[in-house]
Amino acid sequence: MTPSRRRVLLKLSGEVLSGDQGHGIQAKALARLAEEIQEGVRGGVELGIVIGGGNIIRGSTQRTDGVDRAAADSMGMLATVINAIALQDSLERLGLTTRVLSAIEMRALAEPYIRRRAVRHLEKGRVVILAAGTGHPYFTTDTAAVLRAVEIGADVLLKATKVDGVFSEDPMRNPAAVRYDSLSYPEAIDRRLQVMDMTAFTMGMDNRLPIVVFNVTVPGNLARALRGESVGTRVLVEV
Repeated sequence: MTPSRRRVLLKLSGEVLSGDQGHGIQAKALARLAEEIQEGVRGGVELGIVIGGGNIIRGSTQRTDGVDRAAADSMGMLATVINAIALQDSLERLGLTTRVLSAIEMRALAEPYIRRRAVRHLEKGRVVILAAGTGHPYFTTDTAAVLRAVEIGADVLLKATKVDGVFSEDPMRNPAAVRYDSLSYPEAIDRRLQVMDMTAFTMGMDNRLPIVVFNVTVPGNLARALRGESVGTRVLVEV
């Protein structure tokens, strides 16, 4: 990676692909995300994307319906591959070169995830979409995102959500909740702020990985975040 280039890991939830229809993949929502990604990488960003599968199937829901935990999580990981292929197609329609790398081997659809291969694709300017989580049950896509960010040497992890950042309380329940512009990992832990699951959060803190939590449903926010502009809440080792 040359000094002038910025390497970013973007964590997208599957739900953002469903738009306002609440499930599945909405063409309009997918196209908007692809256009903002295209705009955001124009400045030379090396971009990896970890995508969830909650718009298709949620492993946690399947578990409550009586499906074995490992089986339910495997179903969720396969859903992320569907989303990855959809996003790849949308990005390539805009002229971006992409690669889908899957933690679960399925060579007819995606390359197997190999860290050095992922880094090489990034160095060549390809958008790398990292599917199938970690390839193992019992780990969330938040954990997969932090793990991949650390492995590829990302400068920052962008966590795209449906809220404007990290708040003192759930803003959906308390409209008076205060949004933080920035805070440290220890502050987030002390205040019990749910930035992401604790496994992912601890791994990020141990590896001094900056995280930006922002609202991807606001038009333009994703492109701004990719360009390094101030959006949402920055979580740092020290503030």
